[in-house]
Amino acid sequence: MRVLSSAVKDHVDQVVHIEGWLHKKRLLGGLTFINVRDRHGLVQVVIQDKAEVEKLRGMQIGTVLAVDGKVVKEERAPGGAELHDAHLSVSVPVTAELPIEIDKPLSHRPDNLDTLFEYRAFGLRNLQETAIFKVQAAITRALRDYFYTQDFTEIHTPKLLAAATEGGAEVFKIDYFGKEATLAQSPQFYKQIMVGIFERVFEIAPVYRAEPSATTRHMTEYTSIDAEMGFIDIAALKDLLSGLLNYVSNYIWEHHEPELTLIRATKPQLPEVVPSLSMAEIHERYSKATGQNTVGEKDLRPDEERWICEYAHKELGSEAVFVADWPASDMKFYHKAQADNPELADRVDLLFRGVEIATGSMRENDYTVVMQQLKEKAGGNPEDPGFKPLLNAMQAGMPPHGGFGMGLERLTEKFVGLNNVKEATLFPRDINRLAP
Repeated sequence: MRVLSSAVKDHVDQVVHIEGWLHKKRLLGGLTFINVRDRHGLVQVVIQDKAEVEKLRGMQIGTVLAVDGKVVKEERAPGGAELHDAHLSVSVPVTAELPIEIDKPLSHRPDNLDTLFEYRAFGLRNLQETAIFKVQAAITRALRDYFYTQDFTEIHTPKLLAAATEGGAEVFKIDYFGKEATLAQSPQFYKQIMVGIFERVFEIAPVYRAEPSATTRHMTEYTSIDAEMGFIDIAALKDLLSGLLNYVSNYIWEHHEPELTLIRATKPQLPEVVPSLSMAEIHERYSKATGQNTVGEKDLRPDEERWICEYAHKELGSEAVFVADWPASDMKFYHKAQADNPELADRVDLLFRGVEIATGSMRENDYTVVMQQLKEKAGGNPEDPGFKPLLNAMQAGMPPHGGFGMGLERLTEKFVGLNNVKEATLFPRDINRLAP
């Protein structure tokens, strides 16, 4: 019966059978050492018999093999044990050398990213690369767990649409049986419609943005974490996001500390309630500290986002911070202005370790106001198939509601300590890359 690498240490002085990929081989003091990789990690195997060593002649990294051997305690070996008196069986020989060395950490320097992505099928077998995506899988699981604890219903919305739901030119247009269709920019209107049915909904799914951007934070396809809930205010929305970030952080460090340690990630400092600063206050503090005047600007600059996160970490004890009080002149037509100050939108952005990871807002639930804002802010036609389903739901009665969208890859990037969202993507898509 096959024993996985994580369980080998439990069979000291017993003969076990392992199967996996040849990950590394080396000659040391007349002995041949190999590492065999399976889904749980590595097993070190010591080979003395010349006939067994001969089976590896010409075999390259990636060869699929089985090993039977006696388990011996060895603290220096992966997992604290290794196999001796090994007998090998090669089931899938690999004789061609890989174009990259997967048994060593792969470079994530900006000038090496194209190479990293071009050889993704090989590089993902590197243990550090694998760890990134095991952590990402754990983040996804934690997100779902958290939403379920908060009484959300998971939904699945279409990605082929008759028209752009949020307007704008940043959509991919495709031929759909002779008609023009678009790929979904977000599930925004669908999740708002679902508030009128389930009250609290979430979705974790791909979205598509035809953004002509070549930055460290943008992609044309990414996984969006979307949530929407009714009968709330902006304070409740911030509480939910604070709880979500803390839940995910605690979960991944409780269940995946070995992987996080392998990639040298550090657990973020996060208070129970993430602090909130107004945009105007951030502009003033940043301008005073750096001498670069941003007072009155409608958004934060990237370096301003980094600065305020460093400030919040040092002065407020939090590596995350909410940016509140955005100008209403810049809000989407379905957003809600603050009741006591209509010059400001009822919106927050969540910054984490120097980057915006989520945008949340209250939605306008008054049908008359939505109609007016659609025409004035978006120049939209209420009969357009991109808008009409939401307007129908509004007419049927919608409570005060709000929600957020968050990028899974950006969230992963910041938790594991990467510098580019594409590094946290299995097969990134941007303006220059459609393969592999």
